[in-house]
Amino acid sequence: MDADDERDEHFDHIEGQVIDEELDPERDARRRLALAQIRQYPDAALKMKARPVAEFDDELRSLVARMKLLMVDANGIGLAATQVGVLRRVFVFQRDADEIAAMVNPEIVERSEETDVADEGCLSIQGINVPVERSLEVTIIGKDENGEDVRYELGDYAARCVQHEADHLDGVLMIDRTTPDARREALGMLRPRIVLT
Repeated sequence: MDADDERDEHFDHIEGQVIDEELDPERDARRRLALAQIRQYPDAALKMKARPVAEFDDELRSLVARMKLLMVDANGIGLAATQVGVLRRVFVFQRDADEIAAMVNPEIVERSEETDVADEGCLSIQGINVPVERSLEVTIIGKDENGEDVRYELGDYAARCVQHEADHLDGVLMIDRTTPDARREALGMLRPRIVLT
C-alpha cells in the first residue's frame, strides 16, 4: 500500500475535528479524560476571539505539546487553544498521517473558489455533526511553536480542518456556519434536558 493510500485509509473516517472509530477500553478511557479537559459548548471561551501570540517561549511550547497530546487522546484531528480555555491564536492539526503541526498566529491567505459541503464534528460539541461549506483548498501561513515561519498548501480533510480551527480562534463554531435548519436541530439536541425523578 503506498503512502497516499495509507493516508486516505487513515483519514476516511474523519468527521470534522473527530475521528470516528471503535476504541479499545484503554483508548476510550484516555479519550474521556482528554475530553474532560476540553471546553464544551456552551462554555463562554468558545465564543471569544483569541489574541495574537507575541512571545515564543517555553510556556507556548508547553501549551502546544499539551494540545497535541489532548488532540490525539481525544481522537481528534485539530484543536484550538480556545478549546482549552486559552485565548491565544494557536491551534494544532493532523497535517498528514505522520505529522501534527502547530500554527501560531495563523492566517488563511488563499482559498479555492471550489467548495464542498460535508458533515463536521467538533471536540467541543460532542455528538453533533452538521453540514458546513468550506473551500476545498487553502493556503495558510503563520509560525510554529518555535517562531519559525510556516506555510502550508492544503486540500481535502486538512483544508477543512484548518478552516474549522481558524474559526475557533475567532469565536466562530461550526453551528454558526451551518444551515438554519441544521443549526436549529443541533441547538435542540444541545439544550439542557430537564430530568424528572
